[in-house]
Amino acid sequence: MKESFFATVAAFMVTTGMSHASDEVIGEATLFTSPNGVEEKCVRIAPIPGGFYSKGDAKDEADYCGIDFYDASVALCPKTWSTSPGMMVYDVSEGRYAGNRAEFERNACKEGKSAKSLAADNLAKFKSTMNAKGTSGTFAPSSLLYYHFSRYFDATVKVPVVVWRSMDAKMHQSEVADPGLSLSGGRSGGRMNHEGWRAFAAADRDPGSYRPTDELFTSDRSQIYGVLLSSPGHRYGSEINGTRKSGWGKGQNEDFQQTPAFIALRSDKPLEEAIAEGLREGLKDRQIARDLGEDGTPQQMVFWMKELSEIILLDFIFSQQDRVGNIDFTPYYYWAENGKLKSKKAKHHERGDGSVPPEAVLMRRTNLNDNDAGGRVQYANFAKSTQMLEKLRHFGPETYRKLMALDADLQAQGPIYQWVATRVGLDDGQIAQVVKNTAFAAGILRSTCTAGKLTFDLDPETYFVTGAVDAAEVACDGA
Repeated sequence: MKESFFATVAAFMVTTGMSHASDEVIGEATLFTSPNGVEEKCVRIAPIPGGFYSKGDAKDEADYCGIDFYDASVALCPKTWSTSPGMMVYDVSEGRYAGNRAEFERNACKEGKSAKSLAADNLAKFKSTMNAKGTSGTFAPSSLLYYHFSRYFDATVKVPVVVWRSMDAKMHQSEVADPGLSLSGGRSGGRMNHEGWRAFAAADRDPGSYRPTDELFTSDRSQIYGVLLSSPGHRYGSEINGTRKSGWGKGQNEDFQQTPAFIALRSDKPLEEAIAEGLREGLKDRQIARDLGEDGTPQQMVFWMKELSEIILLDFIFSQQDRVGNIDFTPYYYWAENGKLKSKKAKHHERGDGSVPPEAVLMRRTNLNDNDAGGRVQYANFAKSTQMLEKLRHFGPETYRKLMALDADLQAQGPIYQWVATRVGLDDGQIAQVVKNTAFAAGILRSTCTAGKLTFDLDPETYFVTGAVDAAEVACDGA
């Protein structure tokens, strides 16, 4: 079902005569020169107005834009697993292949995911737009939107840092596209991954073979462009991603709404009772009960509720069509110290880290890593079509206020609108979709608020420290 849907979308995109995304982005640029003498560019997109960026964000952006694809200590491999193609960037400064990128690419890349264990480190992943017939459907600017908008909302859910990057098309062909086409046939990525590499190999030889060309190539057609990011984490089971027993599309998005945290979000009851209801009803499914195990503590549930509410909002605004089944987590230890929440990333999934207090609680924090199937008008907005926002009864007060402010700015074509319109290479239709979806989202939640059915009590940090949250008073107009 998924493959036939994407084939239909791809055919529609090829035949429509609309304007398209482009390489016109704005930010701090770092330049590189390929062995062919082509000037490549890495761009740290200018921050979104009102965004909350950490020192770690700045460091990651700088690190990504410090990667020279052709340095002797850097090796490039085609991503031949999962449904979408991409390029893995490895550090080979140490170990068996130290300083020998050619040997690594010749011998290690064919190991697929296992190539990582043969490198000193996994530096980044390069993902480009790919919507050719038979492919899974990806859009590079989507990851940029999720990164920067998650900082605007100061989101609890963890969204990876992303920078814009271009690459000499002929080097992409020889280094990854041709090897990707050769290695992907019959491998775990399946038909869609292989078709993606087939399209890349053809496009690198003849940019005009890919339509719309501007979504994959720079204006002079010498380079392809995309994004650099890293997406660490472990895949949730049915406790968050849902059982997916109803198949791809609306079915699995309805299944997603039967998970404990989502059921709790839908409950009209006060927070504690909503959590109990979510666990009681969600655990009726044996698969969910098995995957959840002992992790359904009240503290974990409040974090999950806040994170899911943010995911739903972002996916609604950006018309994300491929969320369910792609939500990850990272284990962290949490404890209270002098009335403040402390945390440390866990090395393992089981308790036993002697560097944290004995009362520390091991919890799963959600990573929203796979964000490349949004932003396009042609994509299916399943958060909208399955009415996820309409069903929410619990929400974060600051998230709500930021949404109302965002809607007002976009309607007035204020600073955030200007950022959307000029920074990340969107076309007029894609910009209009962000504006329209934001207004729709704000209207839905405002109506729920006005009806007295939206409780602003999602504050997981306060809940962890005190064991309770007093619902905040928030004006429905966001003032």
